[in-house]
Amino acid sequence: MVPGALRPSPLVEQAAERLRAQIAAGQWPVGTKLPGETTLARDLGVGRSTVREALRALAGAGLVRPRHGAGVFVIATEPAEDWPARLRRSAVTDVYEVRMGVEVQAARLAARRRTSEDLAVLEAALAGRRTAAAKGDAAFVDADIALHRGVVAAAHNPVLTALFEEFVPVLRSGLVTLLELTGLRVHDPNTGADTHHDLVVAVAAGDADTAAAVLRADLEATLGLLRERTGGAGAAGGAGTAGETEPTPEA
Repeated sequence: MVPGALRPSPLVEQAAERLRAQIAAGQWPVGTKLPGETTLARDLGVGRSTVREALRALAGAGLVRPRHGAGVFVIATEPAEDWPARLRRSAVTDVYEVRMGVEVQAARLAARRRTSEDLAVLEAALAGRRTAAAKGDAAFVDADIALHRGVVAAAHNPVLTALFEEFVPVLRSGLVTLLELTGLRVHDPNTGADTHHDLVVAVAAGDADTAAAVLRADLEATLGLLRERTGGAGAAGGAGTAGETEPTPEA
């Protein structure tokens, strides 16, 4: 049934991969009960403990589900896609729209909850963004994201912080690409400086409405650029971040 014994290491990963391939090939259709551990161990040339760990890995991937007293059953032929993987292949504009919701709310909360330590971080990030204006696009993007990370952190909401961090790799990649395509920094190396200054000032003043409005206007302007450059449905694998333009903040 399965040709040859597996190599000695890493056995669990190999066993899981072999079983995953068999499930994907339809050897055990959805709803089918897998053979017992003893049978699988014999077919794979490994011990029962290795099979047990491999089945746990498949269960974690959403391929199988154990039923108490009944055995292990196939529930899917493809692994469940995790959140980071979905972000990586999502349209850039889709990611950006969600990012807007996260950051605008974070800016509002940051204005209400910021501490003196948070404000020191934001001032340093704003200064770092100015310094990075003399550097390349990648360095500027990193400095820009650092400022936005500071705003989100000042909201003191771990869920918002976690969501933002999930977006960061996609945002960074997309913004570097956007800057290269548009050349926005050719004539204005510190593009968006006024907007970001106004954002920090609003957070420091505890003005939640202004902080949210400034950031929303800036992100909407960037989203407009993304839609223009991607024909309205951004390419997968990245999104821009605020700071590429200098829009007038919403009232």
